Amino acid sequence: MSDRLQDGCIFCMIIKGEIPSFTIYEDDATKAFMDINPLTPGHTLVIPKFHTANIFEAPADSLGQVMTTVGKVSRAVDRVIAPEGINILQANGAGAGQSVFHIHFHVIPRAVDDGFTMNWPQVPGNMDDIGKTAKALQDDISKHE
Repeated sequence: MSDRLQDGCIFCMIIKGEIPSFTIYEDDATKAFMDINPLTPGHTLVIPKFHTANIFEAPADSLGQVMTTVGKVSRAVDRVIAPEGINILQANGAGAGQSVFHIHFHVIPRAVDDGFTMNWPQVPGNMDDIGKTAKALQDDISKHE
């Protein structure tokens, strides 16, 4: 496993035990630990136990393992924290706010009045443009399967 980790990556260092963490779940493929800069109490991170910068580089089979752990953690957060809702957040690239370039999923307990926003106003889009984009994405997926 250590040959699949990257020197200098804070999450790889957590996996190797070089940096302490409040680990709440771990299996052969994934690790879940508390975010030390939490948005809300119970904010947890889920990572694969190998280095991959983002969803574009992650092997498809590893994403299923990570999402299984995201589900376990989300259910535990729901039972223990009892939030009014939970956001699952995963960012890819600086433009999306990714600050640690090791793929990770945030499990964030939320309350209606917690003051944090992730919602955007619903403004109807141009149906022709939406349809053209959908077709281009369908074609790309078919070409790369």
